[in-house]
Amino acid sequence: MSTQTITVPHLGSSTIGYALADEYDPARPTVVLLNSFTTSVELYRAQFADEELTRTANLLAIEPYGHGATRGGYADFTYWDSAVAALQVLDGLGIDRAFVLGTSQGGWIAVRMALLAPDVVRGVIPLGTSMDAESPRSRELGCWDGIAFLSPAIDALAEPVADDWVIPLELVDAVLPEGFGPDVDPETRAFWHGVHQQNYVGDAGRRRLRTSSINLRDRDGLLGRLDAVRCPVLWLHGTDDRVYSVANAKDGIGRFTNAPRAELRVVEGGQHFLSATHPGVVNAAVAEFVRGTA
Repeated sequence: MSTQTITVPHLGSSTIGYALADEYDPARPTVVLLNSFTTSVELYRAQFADEELTRTANLLAIEPYGHGATRGGYADFTYWDSAVAALQVLDGLGIDRAFVLGTSQGGWIAVRMALLAPDVVRGVIPLGTSMDAESPRSRELGCWDGIAFLSPAIDALAEPVADDWVIPLELVDAVLPEGFGPDVDPETRAFWHGVHQQNYVGDAGRRRLRTSSINLRDRDGLLGRLDAVRCPVLWLHGTDDRVYSVANAKDGIGRFTNAPRAELRVVEGGQHFLSATHPGVVNAAVAEFVRGTA
């Protein structure tokens, strides 16, 4: 995958990393793909390689603030900022309307985009996500304890580091099983070790990583806003997701009360990074959803 950048005006002018699966075709609908915590556009390699899906839609992967090649003009950012910037990428590329798919944090960025720009977002496809904050209610429904998981790393990343610093592999190895499941194969582990150690370097990399971790731990929930979503929603969730539970997904999909369609599909054996662990199921569902909504 070839990552490009585009400048948008948000946060004092920002450089946003993105990738297109093929040359943009205005005759096809567009699907925006938003990656999960500390990953990059490479999370969607299996989608970019799917000929049927790329015939159905333009695939446009966009990296949120704190991730990949994206850099903000201001020092701090939130998920709302990533939603605004993604909408500005669409505007900068001349794309008037798009479907938005997001994995984990990408899912709630996608919904933020639908809330901010209902005339732009044609449909939302959340994967392995939650619409809640990291709340007691979430944990009661069987989700992880994100506060306990993230707080030690946030504390460890609090002090400035030298220019030769790279993200410690133990931090990467803490994330990978949560996304890919307990048996991460050596090739996948080595690939993501390389991506993380390329993207999180020096004190600027430490700051981006820490802010991304704070955003994940301390984010605002969307439960009270979901009735404002007016586009179709297709939520895909794996039974083996170690981060957010199927019970939480069932609760979340039921809150899109004013969406024309709101469907939850549970994927047997699916992991948190569902687009990577079960690409065939995801790709077919996305193509069907786009064809049925376009």
